[in-house]
Amino acid sequence: MASYFLGISTANVAVLSTEQLSNLTTADFAAIATDQLQALTTSQLRSLGTAQIVALSTTSIAALTTKQLNLGLTTLQVASLTSSEIGALSTAQIQQGLNTDQIVALSTSQIQKLSTSQIASLSTTQVAALETRDVAALTTTQVAALSTAQIQQGLTTAQIVA
Repeated sequence: MASYFLGISTANVAVLSTEQLSNLTTADFAAIATDQLQALTTSQLRSLGTAQIVALSTTSIAALTTKQLNLGLTTLQVASLTSSEIGALSTAQIQQGLNTDQIVALSTSQIQKLSTSQIASLSTTQVAALETRDVAALTTTQVAALSTAQIQQGLTTAQIVA
């Protein structure tokens, strides 16, 4: 069966109702083109189920704009991303696209999949949002990627001790 998105213009994707989107299968979302995904509004993205988000390819996740990540994905949707999908995010997407609530929603295994570049791109506010258990689970390489400012201004004493 062909994907629902096959042959649909980005203009038409942008006007799909949240009800229409909620009726699409995970197979449909697995086959969505990156330009079609980028055409979705933040409201449309927020209406998607976690299964639909997880069905997106790492290439699709990497194509989301920072606005789509920050305003379009709920904390539950971010928490449902696979470690590979988290790893596919650019440093700009991490720094500008994920808000502190979304950072808090990340699991320890998702945090452990962040590259040193992604760790280095975290703002001090994002670093402060990391759970103590997440900081404790950072690899030596990830800790080495933290800047002096991230450590001094972002980490609490409890996080440093961890």
